[in-house]
Amino acid sequence: MTNTSVFRRKFLKWFWSLFAAAILFVILFFVLINFGLIGYMPPLENLQNPIDRYATELYTSDNQLLGRISYSEDNRMKTEFPDISPNVIKALIATEDKRYYSHSGVDGKGLLRAIILLGKGGGGSTISQQLAKLLYSKERAHNIIERAFQKPNEWVIAVKLEKIYSKEEIITLYLNMYDWLYNAVGIKSAAKTYFDLSPDQLNIEQAAMLVGMLKNSSYYNPRRRETLTFDRRNVVLNQMMKANYISNQQYDSLKVLPMTLNFKSSDHKEGDAPYFREYIRMMMTAKEPKKSNYAEWQAQKFLDDKWQWENNPLYGFCVKNKKANGENYNLYTDGLKIYTTIDSRMQKYAQEAVHEHMTALQQQFFKEKKSRKNAPYSNKLKQEDVDRLLDRSIRQSERYIMLKKSGLSHNDIMKNFNNAVEMEIFDYSGVRDTVMTPLDSIRYYKHFLRCGFMSIDPHSGHVKAYIGGTNFTHFQYDMATLGRRQVGSTVKPYLYTLAMEEGMEPCDTTRLQPITLMAGNGQPWTPRNASKARLGEMVTLRWGLANSNNWVSAYLMGRYTPEALAKLMRSFGIKGQIVADVSLCLGPCEVTVAEMVDAYTAFPNKGIRVDPVYVTRIEDSNGNVIASFNGKTYEIFSETTSYKMIYMMRSVVDAGTGGRVRSRYGLTMPMGGKTGTTNDNADGWFMGYTPSLVSGVWVGGEERDIHFDSMAEGQGASMALPIWALYMKKVLGNTDLGYLSTEPFDVPSSFNPNAACE
Repeated sequence: MTNTSVFRRKFLKWFWSLFAAAILFVILFFVLINFGLIGYMPPLENLQNPIDRYATELYTSDNQLLGRISYSEDNRMKTEFPDISPNVIKALIATEDKRYYSHSGVDGKGLLRAIILLGKGGGGSTISQQLAKLLYSKERAHNIIERAFQKPNEWVIAVKLEKIYSKEEIITLYLNMYDWLYNAVGIKSAAKTYFDLSPDQLNIEQAAMLVGMLKNSSYYNPRRRETLTFDRRNVVLNQMMKANYISNQQYDSLKVLPMTLNFKSSDHKEGDAPYFREYIRMMMTAKEPKKSNYAEWQAQKFLDDKWQWENNPLYGFCVKNKKANGENYNLYTDGLKIYTTIDSRMQKYAQEAVHEHMTALQQQFFKEKKSRKNAPYSNKLKQEDVDRLLDRSIRQSERYIMLKKSGLSHNDIMKNFNNAVEMEIFDYSGVRDTVMTPLDSIRYYKHFLRCGFMSIDPHSGHVKAYIGGTNFTHFQYDMATLGRRQVGSTVKPYLYTLAMEEGMEPCDTTRLQPITLMAGNGQPWTPRNASKARLGEMVTLRWGLANSNNWVSAYLMGRYTPEALAKLMRSFGIKGQIVADVSLCLGPCEVTVAEMVDAYTAFPNKGIRVDPVYVTRIEDSNGNVIASFNGKTYEIFSETTSYKMIYMMRSVVDAGTGGRVRSRYGLTMPMGGKTGTTNDNADGWFMGYTPSLVSGVWVGGEERDIHFDSMAEGQGASMALPIWALYMKKVLGNTDLGYLSTEPFDVPSSFNPNAACE
């Protein structure tokens, strides 16, 4: 045997031995990965349920998506395969994994091509591998060693996923997992964010754009890199043509179409009803109130929260209720579906009415305060009072707190507050750039009047529209359910209800003259009146309420006790502090818009008040109903009294302080209402109701000393009533909503007090 033959035999022996060893090593390597002994292998239960974090979705009563609640990285909405457009599926397979339906998680041909071409012909990763990377590998590849195991881990996980799930389920999981930027996680969020569509509505070019972003959503960002994203979209269209998913003619037509976005940010501060969505979030995640967790000045807030915890099943829902596994519900990750009472059309009308009126009102306010030294505060304040109020706001500002934490002294911080800087500021036309000192920006934002609005069905208690402020991004304090303000003359219907329950009639008369009563402090109290019309004449109670006459209210207060009025107001659902004094008849008590609207439901509902209902039902991520909600009712006064109150409160609009509903806005439907203005025009109110809808509006400054100095512009009929009227015009104009201008109050024909009245 020649030396050459011996060498060849030894070489082959070593070669095949090494080859076999390599094969065994590879097998052992993947076995160890499979059992999690090297690298990372998620537990089997994780593979069987790889995504357990879905955003909670809020829907309106007319089944429109109102918004989502989630942690920012988990803003995904669960989507099933049949709910995804076939265009998306075809674009995905053609671009990312054309042999998807023929491999078992790892594409051998694609992997070999990637090795030979060093990745230039594609990465060789299948959709299953990409899902594995999104779910498990990417977040664990923090160093060179972990990155070395990343691909093998993906291969093993991908094969396991293929054994557990069908091809359709893997695609669904992948599309539910991917982050398309702007808090749009998952195909449902992406379709909504970029096109305001559901995923089953995506056409070919829209699907191609989203699939194109899968390569790198930050790089192929249609809002920042339109040309790059356009080109990438066309690459996807070309791949679809090559895969015979679209024809050559379709490709030629589609590739020249511009990208048309209908972008709607998933930011919780934007979109419809942000105050309402935040209210639901805070309510459902609330913990049992403990007095030690509340500051001294939050005594009323503690009492409000305590009442909610004990009486409202929605309040603290996630703390009070548990899932089948014994864990509490997580509003941010459990994929709940919350079906609210909000009507998307009525909410839109409310938002439009607020924006239209507040834009004009704000211009009037800026005009009145222009060049005034105390602006935006009233001229009645002394300079030292204005300085004190501004200093408090400065110290509470985020800028002051951050500078203080950085170690600056108060004097240095104040120098900072007086140095002009570039900044963005809000106005009703949008956000604009300007140069302003931080102190002037505080003054500027304090100029903005605030607003609260709510609309309720008086029979079911369903809240149809909810406005907590004029702009959630810049004014986040909710003036619908959290903010308490003095109610002024809108309290008077409670007093008149007390009188009617005690046997008085709308046509009973009293002489119109100043009335003096003894206050609780032993001092005489004589209310002022805005008008001396009909002074000394006999007037009816109906006339007194219609014209919001303080002397008639004082007359009634003299016949009954403040304690009786306070007790009745409690039954109306007023939960804040009520001081039982004679001045209570003019509304010095502080009440929320929600409480006022809730209270007024008793008038068109035959004396029965119903608690506001914000949510009708909650479903888990599998569609199982886990909670249902109905409004609790309370009988406050008799049906006969309700007929009397409707009769008198209709006069407020037909011939009294609410007359501009008819004269200026041309509304003709049967309705009752009441205007309200507090001292110095600090608060403007209007409460109005039709047979099937009760709505209330408050408008005022952030602080009581920020208000119109002019009564003509600062009264409730000027500040608040127009919002109600604009809203109702829109609601009645949409007959699909079912609110008719011809709907009568449910009052028996035998009730006719007109004959006895002037």
